[in-house]
Amino acid sequence: MTIAAVSVAQKPNVIFILMDDMGYSDVSCYGATKVNTPNIVRMAAEGMRFTDFHTGASICSPSRAAFLTGAYPQRAGLYMGINQNREAHWFLGLNPDEITIAEQFKKMGYVTAMVGKWHLGKEEKFSYFHQGFDHYYGAPDNMGHNDAFYDGCEVIFNSTPLEQLTKLYTARMIQYINEFRDEPFFIYFAHNYPHTPYKAGPAFKWSSKDGVRGDVIQEADRGIGEIFQALEKNGLLENTLIIFSSDNGPVKPVYARPYSGTKYVSMEGGHRVPFILYWKGTIPPAVSDVPVVAMDLFPTLSELIGAPLPTDRLYDGVSLTPLFSGKPIARSADEPFCYYNCENLQCVRVGDWKLHLPRTKEQLPFWSMKKQGEIRTPQLYNLKTDGAELQDIAAQHPERVSEMMALAEAARLKLGEFGIPGSEQQPVGSLFPEVPVIGNHVLYWDQLSDEEKGRAKTEFKGGKKEKVK
Repeated sequence: MTIAAVSVAQKPNVIFILMDDMGYSDVSCYGATKVNTPNIVRMAAEGMRFTDFHTGASICSPSRAAFLTGAYPQRAGLYMGINQNREAHWFLGLNPDEITIAEQFKKMGYVTAMVGKWHLGKEEKFSYFHQGFDHYYGAPDNMGHNDAFYDGCEVIFNSTPLEQLTKLYTARMIQYINEFRDEPFFIYFAHNYPHTPYKAGPAFKWSSKDGVRGDVIQEADRGIGEIFQALEKNGLLENTLIIFSSDNGPVKPVYARPYSGTKYVSMEGGHRVPFILYWKGTIPPAVSDVPVVAMDLFPTLSELIGAPLPTDRLYDGVSLTPLFSGKPIARSADEPFCYYNCENLQCVRVGDWKLHLPRTKEQLPFWSMKKQGEIRTPQLYNLKTDGAELQDIAAQHPERVSEMMALAEAARLKLGEFGIPGSEQQPVGSLFPEVPVIGNHVLYWDQLSDEEKGRAKTEFKGGKKEKVK
């Protein structure tokens, strides 16, 4: 019997832990020296740790959409960061027509719960309750935009007590494990840390060598240890797959080493983050350098629980289950990975080769304008020998540049480019379908007339207006 068949028969529980703005080298098993994360180290030592994992975007909302839907954010329609304080974006969210991995679990009789940050649309139409989750607990938004904390539909803190956040989350995770122990469950635990604003609990203040940020990472690691204990106490550890990752890279390059770049950009530091699969007795301990991506999670989990992939849409991932028995995954070695930043296709990778594409200032999303500039000619890097992307070797490999430029053009036809919709893109979820969707609103929203803005303007309840700095 195959591993996948055994898993379906057992109805494995799944806990997906997604950190926020955690970089490649933010935890001990990926090179951190100023924090101590023994429970994440345990996951890595006893599970499968990946060294070449990439998120679907280098910013929060589209990255989360890719994890949950198995598609590039451009294909799933949510390629910009959602902020309820933007007149241009407050009425947008993950389209309810998208099928999330939580909905796959529900089809198979699982109880589903979410703890933490949603950030895929604030309005009720885009709620987690409409995307497959039975239970919710946490601060659903970027707390710099809105710091309300919910238990189900009830606001229990108007302002999230930051120093209690990890303690509250850990307690609720343990409560759910205890409550769901007699039925198969899926819990999506999307921690808000180490995204700012943050405060460490009293027992963890000054516990690390990296200030408050290091303290909250160590506290989150302790919480993961307590989740392990709850699973063991309930006899569930050997039938529970635990996944650990981050939505995108960190805000400071030091936490992305040995890679360059940060959140917001298409350097490796923006997309390459920790990824660990832990399943005691089923996934053998290993370190894998196989390139894998966020979109692989949907088909992997669907296979493990015996849920067929919906046939009315396209997916950009493959199942990772062959790796559990030392076999190759189904992705072709020459299939490109596309680094989109909002609507702009900025890089294409094939194997060890990564091409940075020419781009103009107007193509840049507003959140990256201070971190990125124009590129006039293609830049080529070999990630095997130059993971930090420091030595442009395009001039030495003109044929490879030409081949990868052609791949980029093919991708744009399907997934779009700045101002040019792709043939395979799905619509952004919107309260007002008649209102234009403007990704880079700082430059272009204000150019619309009040009539064009329509209900997005007249029903907007306020918020700070963002400016390009």
